[in-house]
Amino acid sequence: MGIVRRQGLRNTIISYIGLGLGFVNTVLVLPKILEPQQIGLTSILVALAAMFAQVSAFGFGNMGVRFFPYFRQPERGHNGFLPFLLGVPLLGFGLVAALYLAGKPMVVSWYAENTTDAALLSRYYIWGLVLALFTLLLNLQDAYLKGLYHTAFSSFSQEIVLRLLITVGALLFAGGYLDFHGYVLWYIGVSSSIALLLTVYTAFIGELYLRPTTAALRVRPLSEMLNFGAFALLGNVSGVVISSIDSLMVGAKVDLDAAGIYGTAFFISTALVLPFRALYKIAFPLLADYWKNNDLPRMADFYQRTTRLNTVLGCYLALGIALNLDFIYAQMKPAYAAGSATVLILLAARLFDGITGVNGLIVVTSPRYRYDLIFNVSLALATVLLNLLLIPRLGLTGAAVAAAIALVSINLARTWFVWYSFGLQPFDRRVPLILLLAAVAGVAAWLVPFVHSLLITMLLRSTLLTALYSGLLLLTNAEPQVRETLQKLLRRS
Repeated sequence: MGIVRRQGLRNTIISYIGLGLGFVNTVLVLPKILEPQQIGLTSILVALAAMFAQVSAFGFGNMGVRFFPYFRQPERGHNGFLPFLLGVPLLGFGLVAALYLAGKPMVVSWYAENTTDAALLSRYYIWGLVLALFTLLLNLQDAYLKGLYHTAFSSFSQEIVLRLLITVGALLFAGGYLDFHGYVLWYIGVSSSIALLLTVYTAFIGELYLRPTTAALRVRPLSEMLNFGAFALLGNVSGVVISSIDSLMVGAKVDLDAAGIYGTAFFISTALVLPFRALYKIAFPLLADYWKNNDLPRMADFYQRTTRLNTVLGCYLALGIALNLDFIYAQMKPAYAAGSATVLILLAARLFDGITGVNGLIVVTSPRYRYDLIFNVSLALATVLLNLLLIPRLGLTGAAVAAAIALVSINLARTWFVWYSFGLQPFDRRVPLILLLAAVAGVAAWLVPFVHSLLITMLLRSTLLTALYSGLLLLTNAEPQVRETLQKLLRRS
């Protein structure tokens, strides 16, 4: 288990660095250099590539992680597992590529109301297919490396190397060394190069077994693997739809400028989920262990404790972002400020997602895990339908409202399902108290007037929010973990 611990620690460190770098890159660097239309174009190409790559994969990424232990025999080239893992999706990609190319007139017609947008998308449409191919290869190789317990380099490449290279491209564009055409090709080139980098790494560690063998079809029943892949495909496509469809539809129903503004607002709100994601990495194996031992009392306690902690951290970050939006948008080109209302709506939705706790993880690790697919598909369909209804009426705000309604609704459904099925619910009497304390601290910070500059005002508001909120939490002991953490820090000092 030593390699698992080492890789897990490295992945945790890389994830934190990558998430922070991604926020700075997407929120502070690119919007300062690129116009909304330019960011909108790249976000749409990435969304198209992600969707077509997932369809091509036919769930083989998940299948690879699930079934690789049965194939693991280095002396026999893992029974031809890697060629099998790559071969079926690449065959599928041929069909998907034909559909992608045949669908170009239809996709471009979605953007036809703005002739500049349509011409821009038409010019770079074929590059979306190139990006889809390398995204597919990246996902499959990442799954293979997970099976080998070599995950740190893959995470490092995607989370840090890629983001730094994109930033370099933006700086070259800002310095006049690249025109926008050159930047788009740079963006697609560096995004695609990560797949090639993983291939080199796999060869370096001596695991690049590319000779196909019929043994791959005999280790496990082919029907079993394909059925699992089909099940995983629905969940994966739903996840991509949930994360990407709003940018695509904003671009189609409004314009590429709006897609760029919305995408930037979306990423601002992602700062709220950083502590949630870190917590969920710990929660996943713990919940699986609780289910293995049928330890529902400990699971119930963990469910409520994580909900309280998410509420404390989520309220603080949501208020910190919301109170300082003027400062954040002052670092960008003025056009991006049109997304400020979108940020507030998405922050509220993400906060509710965090406050309702780990309901999704409880479902997916439970004996009734198949219901999680129903929730994901329902969320994807609800997101699409609400976007169709609200974007034409409300534009950017409509996309944010659609995402918020879908996210709140699915979390209510999941919370009810966990309570109904297992008798577990995330709330105790401390949660309303935490929300009240956050509201008091937030109002007090909001009342701080503009002082000299946005930077000074931001510092004053943030200082007051931090001091008042933490003080109230300590005074009321609304969340015991806050006091315990402070006491540990004081003892160490």
